[in-house]
Amino acid sequence: MQALWMVLGAFFFATMGVAVKYASTSFNTFELVFYRSIISMVFLGLVLRRQGVKLPTPVPGMHVWRSLVGGFSMIAWFYAIAHLPLATAMTLNYMSSIWVAAFIIGGALLTTVSVAQAQRQGPMLFIVLLGFGGVILVLRPTIDHDQLLAGLIGLLSGIGGALAYMQVTALGKVGEPEGRTVFYFAVGTVIMGLIGCAIVGFTPWSQVSWQAAAWLVPIGILASLGQWCMTRAYSRGHTLTVASLQYSGIVFASIYSLMLFGDELPLSGWMGIALILATGVAAILLRERTVPNTPAEEH
Repeated sequence: MQALWMVLGAFFFATMGVAVKYASTSFNTFELVFYRSIISMVFLGLVLRRQGVKLPTPVPGMHVWRSLVGGFSMIAWFYAIAHLPLATAMTLNYMSSIWVAAFIIGGALLTTVSVAQAQRQGPMLFIVLLGFGGVILVLRPTIDHDQLLAGLIGLLSGIGGALAYMQVTALGKVGEPEGRTVFYFAVGTVIMGLIGCAIVGFTPWSQVSWQAAAWLVPIGILASLGQWCMTRAYSRGHTLTVASLQYSGIVFASIYSLMLFGDELPLSGWMGIALILATGVAAILLRERTVPNTPAEEH
């Protein structure tokens, strides 16, 4: 069931990425983060009130750290989407799964004293690397020399995303409800977006097209739904398995490319999709064989 939550979350995030690309023609990165987060905060607040979930939390510090690293990742990703081809920006952000694996396996290798236990981490790392290979086949990202800064920022979005996902796992292990975790993340990113807008300024609404403004609402709602699904998957599922299934978002992105932008998918693209799906299944099969010894709370 946790695998299905990650796939559903990947669908919502892929759809949100399309909306961000359209909206970025009229809004700067901090504005997109601010509007996305405030809509998400209101939406989630209503949902949590309906479900009777209490907002006070016994672990505020964990939420602050999750908001900082997650907010940094979001800002970097939105910037990359606005300044790079969508395929390149999504690929760099999806490297978060590679970083998740590196953090878990690196920690396990540093703490384990058994060679046999260390070797058991190898197959899952290989599966995650194969999954990223599928991402490259599907998206075939390229970075021009004048896009180096945006490329580096996009790469940092993947690292920040990995740290955020590890913190989501930690919050789940201490019993935090998924909805409360996502709500406090929205609150944190509202503050970060507002601080950024105070520095770079807001775009006058007189200069904003109604088409671009219309994308703000679905960005906030889709982000909330995607974040909720991702949080449930990471807090209840096997971290590396969930990280592998995150690649399913590339499948949805490829479908959007065909339907919305008329892009032709070559044979290598279909091979990449097949590789992504195969690695997701393989990750589930290897779940019981891979035992990450480093507690998520330590990341």
